[in-house]
Amino acid sequence: MIRFGVVGYGYWGPNIVRNLGQLEEAEVVAVCDKSPASRRRVQRAHPAVHVTDDSAELMSNPDIDAIAVVTPVWTHYEIAKSALESGKHVFVEKPFTSNSDQAEKLIELAASKNLKIMVDHTFLFTGAVRKIRQVLQDNILGKLYYYDSTRVNLGLFQHDVNVIWDLAPHDLSIIDHLIAETPEAVVATGQTHLNGHEDVAFITLYFPNSVIAHINVNWLSPVKVRTTLIGGEKKMLVWNDLEADEKIRIYDKGVNVTTQEGVYNLLVNYRSGDMWAPQLEQIEALRAELQYFVHCIKQNETPFNDGMSGYRVVKMLEAANESVRKRGALIYVDETAERTKMPASVINPGLIAPAAQPRHDYRTLVAPPMPVPAAAVK
Repeated sequence: MIRFGVVGYGYWGPNIVRNLGQLEEAEVVAVCDKSPASRRRVQRAHPAVHVTDDSAELMSNPDIDAIAVVTPVWTHYEIAKSALESGKHVFVEKPFTSNSDQAEKLIELAASKNLKIMVDHTFLFTGAVRKIRQVLQDNILGKLYYYDSTRVNLGLFQHDVNVIWDLAPHDLSIIDHLIAETPEAVVATGQTHLNGHEDVAFITLYFPNSVIAHINVNWLSPVKVRTTLIGGEKKMLVWNDLEADEKIRIYDKGVNVTTQEGVYNLLVNYRSGDMWAPQLEQIEALRAELQYFVHCIKQNETPFNDGMSGYRVVKMLEAANESVRKRGALIYVDETAERTKMPASVINPGLIAPAAQPRHDYRTLVAPPMPVPAAAVK
C-alpha cells in the first residue's frame, strides 16, 4: 500500500484525491490546503482523511510514502524539494516547475535519493493518445509531416501564468510523447489583452527531418475547440477530443508526387480513400496515471512521464515565452543546434527552421500496460 499526502485541494486536487481513493494499492492519508473553504470541502467529502493547512505535517509524517503537489506552478519547486528531502516520492501537476533550472535540481535530488518523480501529463493516458501512439509506431501514417493543434476556449484566466503555460503543456507533453525527436527551435507569437498575461498565442516547433508542429492556444475564443491534425506521407489523422464517439478518424488521403524531366516538372496526384475510426480504450486517464505511478514506486521503475519529461516540456515553454518576448524570434532548444546555428537556407532556401542536428534522446519509448476503467480528463 502506497500512502499519499496531497498538497492543494483547489480545482484539480479533488480529482487526485478521488482517484487515489479508488485504487486498491493506494490510500490518501492527509490533505493540505491554505484555504479554510477548501479544507471544509475535504472534511465533508473525505471525513477519514486528516486535513491541515501546514504542508510540513505531511513531509514529517512517516506514514506518508508519496506527495502529490497540486498547487500553482510557482510553488511546485519548494514543495517538491521539501518532499524529496523528506524521502517522499513526488507527483507534480503540470507544468513541472517555473523554469528548467528548478526541474534539473529536482531530478538530481530525486536520483540521489532513489525516489520517483511523475509529472501529471494526464492526456498521455487517454485512450486517444494511446491509440495515436500505436498508429505512429505501426507506421500507419507513414513518414510524419506535421502536428497541428487548436486548444481554445473562453477562460479560465490564470493570475500567475499566461495561456502558453496554462494550455500548451498538454500539447507539448503529447508531442514529446509521440515524436521521437527533440525540437531544434521554437517560434511563438502572442498578445496580452486583459490581465497582463498573454491570452492568445501561436507556437511553432521545428524538428529534424522536416517535421513541424503548431499549437494555437487561446483564452478568448467564443467556442471550445480541442482538435489536432496529424499528417503523414501515407495517411492523415484527425483527433477531436470533444466528440463523444469517433474521437479519432484516420483518412486515407494524401498526395503522390512524381517527376518528369527534372524536379521542376512535378506530377501531383491527390489520393482520396476511405476513412475509419479506430476503437479507443475507455479509461479514466487520471486514474490510469496514478495507478501507473503506484506501479512504478512498487516496482522501482522509471515512469515515461518522469522528471525528464517534465523538464523537456518546461524547456519548450521557456523557449516559447522567450520568442513571444522577442516578437517571434527563432529560439533554439536543441543545444547542438544552438552551438552551430546553421541557417536552414544552407540546406533548403526559404526555410526558417534550423537544419537537423544530432541529439541525445532521453525518452523511454515503451510503457507497461495499465488496466483501468472509464471517464474524462481535465
